[in-house]
Amino acid sequence: MRALYATDLSAASDAAIENETCLECLGRIGITTVHLVTVVPSNVHSGMPGMDFEQRRQQGLDRYRNVMESAGFDVETHVVRGTPHRRINGIAETVKADMTIIGSRGQSPLANRVIGSTARNLSRTSVVPLLVNRIEREADDPDVLREHLFQRMLYATDFSENARQAFDAFSYLRHATQEATLVHVESPKDDPAVDPESQLNDLAGTLEEWDIDTRVDVRRGDPAEEILAAEQAVTPSTVLVGSRGRSRLRRLLLGSVSEEIVAGADGNVFLVPPARAA
Repeated sequence: MRALYATDLSAASDAAIENETCLECLGRIGITTVHLVTVVPSNVHSGMPGMDFEQRRQQGLDRYRNVMESAGFDVETHVVRGTPHRRINGIAETVKADMTIIGSRGQSPLANRVIGSTARNLSRTSVVPLLVNRIEREADDPDVLREHLFQRMLYATDFSENARQAFDAFSYLRHATQEATLVHVESPKDDPAVDPESQLNDLAGTLEEWDIDTRVDVRRGDPAEEILAAEQAVTPSTVLVGSRGRSRLRRLLLGSVSEEIVAGADGNVFLVPPARAA
């Protein structure tokens, strides 16, 4: 499997990329090749006095390359210019990445939690599964908040096709997963003849065959709020959720459940977009 790792060479990136446990988790799920990418914004020019961003960024990537190669990964580096989320998505498609990884600072002290603009834009537009690796916010020398990336998973489902595709990610995540909580938030639109707990138990049976200790949780209320409340209750390493992406316009709008989870989760989020047509 191939991963694209997007970095801005900040202290937060240092924390994620140089964390041995995080790298071990990526190896366990089958990642063998990593494409390290950093994007120089279009409005920054190498001709500006004292500025040689491409060279400085390449030096930073070379340092990360050494760390990852020492951990056993094959590594390629890319320094590109443009709009970060667009260039990251473009390279992910070009190299046929199986996932994109980006570090993001943890919760803001504000009541309305925020994430970095690149992580937010990728959550809206990513063409491959996106892992948002949460980093401490208020720290001069930050660390990852939950370094065992896939050890304890919280999977949120509305039983849609895309939610099923997100569940399929367990086919490789299971090699690093010990516990899972499966959550469904009931909606007035749900078919009353269908028992959500029974559906969750069917999914739990699949995970238990893989020796994953699994529990189910049926909730009522606002989907994003209840999923985030479930995260608070069980403190998973990562929340796994699908993104519907019903249309190009829909994926650019704020307020979807998946975007609220990416923005509001305490820990890591693994977001699976709809499969693209061949």
